[in-house]
Amino acid sequence: MADAVLEVQSLNVRFTTPDGPVQAVRNLEFRVNPGETLGIVGESGSGKSQTALAIMGLLAANGRADGSARFKGDELIGLSDGDMNRVRGAQISMVFQDPMTSLNPYLTVGNQMRHVLQRHLGLSRGEALRHARTMLEMVRISEAERRLAMYPHELSGGMRQRVMIAMALSCRPGLLIADEPTTALDVTVQAQILKLMRELKSEFNTSILLITHDMGVVAGNADSVLVMRDGECREYGSVDKVFYKPADDYTRALLAAVPRLDEAMPERLATVSAPPTELGAEIAAVEKPRTNHAARQLLTVDGLGVRFRVAQPGLFARAQSLVAVDDVSFELAAGETLGVVGESGCGKSSLARAVLQLIPTASGRVCLLGRDLEQLARRELKNMRRDMQVIFQDPQASLDPRMTVAQIVGEPLNTFRPDLGQPERNERILSVLLRVGLAAEHLNRYPHEFSGGQAQRIGIARALMFDPQLIVCDEPVSALDVSIQAQIINLLMDLQVERGLSLIFIAHDLAVVRHISHRVMVMYLGRAVEVADRQSLYEHPRHPYTLALINAVPIPDPVVERSRQQQPLSGDLPSPLEPPSGCGFRTRCPHAIQRCADERPLLRPVGKSLVACHRAEEIE
Repeated sequence: MADAVLEVQSLNVRFTTPDGPVQAVRNLEFRVNPGETLGIVGESGSGKSQTALAIMGLLAANGRADGSARFKGDELIGLSDGDMNRVRGAQISMVFQDPMTSLNPYLTVGNQMRHVLQRHLGLSRGEALRHARTMLEMVRISEAERRLAMYPHELSGGMRQRVMIAMALSCRPGLLIADEPTTALDVTVQAQILKLMRELKSEFNTSILLITHDMGVVAGNADSVLVMRDGECREYGSVDKVFYKPADDYTRALLAAVPRLDEAMPERLATVSAPPTELGAEIAAVEKPRTNHAARQLLTVDGLGVRFRVAQPGLFARAQSLVAVDDVSFELAAGETLGVVGESGCGKSSLARAVLQLIPTASGRVCLLGRDLEQLARRELKNMRRDMQVIFQDPQASLDPRMTVAQIVGEPLNTFRPDLGQPERNERILSVLLRVGLAAEHLNRYPHEFSGGQAQRIGIARALMFDPQLIVCDEPVSALDVSIQAQIINLLMDLQVERGLSLIFIAHDLAVVRHISHRVMVMYLGRAVEVADRQSLYEHPRHPYTLALINAVPIPDPVVERSRQQQPLSGDLPSPLEPPSGCGFRTRCPHAIQRCADERPLLRPVGKSLVACHRAEEIE
């Protein structure tokens, strides 16, 4: 066996807190060989990121690491700041989860990359900028020269992550630590970034430590896998061994909790907390209970449009109109779930807020229970809000940190039932908390005292306080670990069957959308480009954008992932301020013809789908 690039032995990480010491990592051991990618997986709080920060010497002030972490034979643990600064960037680089918080907002991309190159390679200013431009070109950033003069906020999320990778590899380090590098990205951008990392690994022979909770990402990119829980190693071995012959119950639970596009759907997603015997059993594919959609139409959206005025720089410049939602129509029946998918910036959240009347609409109408919400007086609309609620993406950001759980969940009672006495209020609050899996002991706690999954349950409890008929779920599980995600999805499906809820479920994870939805609407640049029932859309996608989204979803199976002929969708979403003529997708579509530039396609029936594509019949 070749000498390891990184060898970790008996690594421990502890934090001193007012409540006593916290052991984040316990006796961890692993190695990364030359040219190898090691995937570290586990739930939030398992110690993955703290392991990486300990190796890099970036622990918080109250953190201490002991044990050994040798990089090419040299010990890193206990290294002085000065010596560590000579290692970081030059020999070991790190790509963080959120590039926006990692890049300096006050410096241009060129200046940030230049400082790294001048410090570690001793290049002149001109040489450093030329090298920075070359690196941006290597990570497939178009117009690299112009991008060097731009600030981070002027770039898309995928482009910022490419800048981080270019900066991390600019000194050709022996080890790249990638800490959740794709979690905050759309599935199409994720596929581009992962393909890029594989190509750069091959070109630079860089070893990679890939930290993630996405088992599909690990299956397609890792050579070996380390599974962590509560700071400890639960399983360690080759990717094939861990995926096909897992020895630990926790590993089997993580794999079982992942919804897969290449398998029949189970009735319920498995969760880590379920008994191992249940997780190991074969679960028959059962169709979710269906409502008779002809019985009662709950929501009708007709020709909905949303526009925002965007001020332009310059004293006499005219403001432009940004079209966020453009002529979208759909219906939703009682007890039905409509999944809404698409990349960031496609108009999903704007559509949701317009349906809920949280932002003004430019055109069209929204009818709930046969009543046009635009025509209602303010008091009437306020009363209608009892029947329509929302669950947001980030529960910690949507819950008031100064209020207890009882105050948060009970706040709607102040508006709609101020006549209730305290005993009856408490009874209602406790009843809904118990239904979402929380307990009486949680009533007087604050949001920061809960995990992400528990905090999302609080948000669901608040939405359920008055038995609404419509709940809009705006990315409710994208910030959660796979096992917690499974719990929340199961809970929403149970509540739907129990209470007859209608859901609009917005997400960029197409595997989750497939599991929970009855019908799916695909959006691009504010327009619906395909609408179909779940089975038709996933088995026979008719729009090339839908096909690209589905193909970009990683499958948690190493053999399947390695054998897939993947060609990630190229380019970024065009600016809605300057959309392409004709079909908005034509600038990225491999099937585009002149007609696509000249004529905007309208939704039309093709098979069992409604598709806005001139060549839909030819897509396979």
